[in-house]
Amino acid sequence: MATWNSRGLRGSTLEDLINRTILQYREKNLALIQKVPTPITPINIDKENRHITLAYFDKKSTVDYIGAVQGIPVCFDAKECAGDCFPIANVHEHQVKFMEDFERQGGISFFLIGFTSRDEYYYLRICDLKNFWDRSLNGGRKSFKITELDPDYFLKSKGGFFIPFLEGIQLDLEDRSQKKDSGKT
Repeated sequence: MATWNSRGLRGSTLEDLINRTILQYREKNLALIQKVPTPITPINIDKENRHITLAYFDKKSTVDYIGAVQGIPVCFDAKECAGDCFPIANVHEHQVKFMEDFERQGGISFFLIGFTSRDEYYYLRICDLKNFWDRSLNGGRKSFKITELDPDYFLKSKGGFFIPFLEGIQLDLEDRSQKKDSGKT
């Protein structure tokens, strides 16, 4: 059984920025997204500070966030990377399966990746992640480099939004529409 300890706060800076952006989107009636809680069972609790110091995960979580953007179902996961190379091992098979199933139901699935050393954020479509995933399963690189990513999907803070992922969704929808119009799947 997987356990949670000090590693449980990894990604908290990225998630804090995402949470602030989600709040702004909700206040402007642009999107309704919520954080999906990870079910845990506490083992040790610091009673003085009322903090869980050791716990195990009850089950595998799927994604960090789920909701709707202007009537479109969306789900995504947040991942942080300290360098310029993102390990595929940071993504789990059950997450990929859930996201693919979500897309088959008409939703949009993606990852928001924070490259912490660069203070840059990237909208990674599930189809692009799947290409890297399949490459790793077929004996290729077990990671992808920042230079392999489409520069159009890097998210720049603007308009007061910390991580404006709605811009990534808009670009994603436009790319899907172009592929559909050209007969590609």
